[in-house]
Amino acid sequence: MEPFVYEALPQRVVFGSGTLDAVGDEVRRLGCTRALVLSTPQQADSARDLAARLGALAAGVFTNATMHTPVDVTETAVEAVRAAGADCVVALGGGSTTGLGKAIALRTDLPQVVVPTTYAGSEATPILGQTEGGLKTTQRSLKVLPEVIVYDVDLTMTLPAAMSATSGMNAIAHAVEALYAREANPIISMFAEEGIRAFARALPVLVNDPANREARSDALYAAWLCGICFGSVGGALHHKLCHVLGGTFDLPHAETHTVILPHATAYNAEAAPEAMARIARALGSDDAAGGLYDLEVRLGTPLSLAEIGMPENGLQKAADIAVANPYWNPRAIDKAAIQALLDDAYHGRRPAG
Repeated sequence: MEPFVYEALPQRVVFGSGTLDAVGDEVRRLGCTRALVLSTPQQADSARDLAARLGALAAGVFTNATMHTPVDVTETAVEAVRAAGADCVVALGGGSTTGLGKAIALRTDLPQVVVPTTYAGSEATPILGQTEGGLKTTQRSLKVLPEVIVYDVDLTMTLPAAMSATSGMNAIAHAVEALYAREANPIISMFAEEGIRAFARALPVLVNDPANREARSDALYAAWLCGICFGSVGGALHHKLCHVLGGTFDLPHAETHTVILPHATAYNAEAAPEAMARIARALGSDDAAGGLYDLEVRLGTPLSLAEIGMPENGLQKAADIAVANPYWNPRAIDKAAIQALLDDAYHGRRPAG
């Protein structure tokens, strides 16, 4: 066994069905009495319902969470926190709402309870991505790690099949990169392989039978595992590219991760053979990158950047930004190779095995 460092994240997890009713108890457990409930505009009714469940514990709702966590939205939300006299936030939703809760915590140090309704996995990480002036930047701090996650399988039962698929692939990306991250260790690698395997088992079922409770439970469990992976050891080229594409071109978050994942995996294949073997094994494939692409074909997700709104004349700019300040990566960052990767992703070509 090679020497390694593993640092567990300090976080409480409540997992099950009907656990939404436990949110109030978790707020009290934190010693809080005035929770501001956060959501996107699309989930405003659900946020108001949760506030009603919280009763006297609810300080109000803020329903303007936005994709990629724009700084101006966060500043407005912080004003709402102060106006409401809130002593914690409860984020109900996917990555956009979770990101807003984290951004508020960074500025106010208020505790967070997160109630995920997608498979984003951001709730399990001490990582915050924010967008300002067309650029997305990320930072890691325990100040943004939510104190409590309440997973309620019931809340995912109506998640549309297409969103389930792309949200799941986004989460799989966390596990894939954890396997070849600079801080990779055997504990997280075990979580990563299990997370990929559970998603590969659940997602094809969900796209055909969205009401399958066992598959929903497997997928939510997998999302947590994949989130732990990313939160513990960070990312590499894949996440850098997705942050560039999302922050600069305002592409949809989960769909961008879905499209880029097979291509970033192929880029790193020769530099990380053990990681590739684990990915392929979890997918039941003989090739990691090809197996990821084939899973996406089965799920009916977008396969090309063109499909999700990327302008072809922006590929050069994306490559320039990606190589200007790259994340650590097992394979050296080569501009020509990155340009080729983005071209393949733009056209949706299957990575060569």
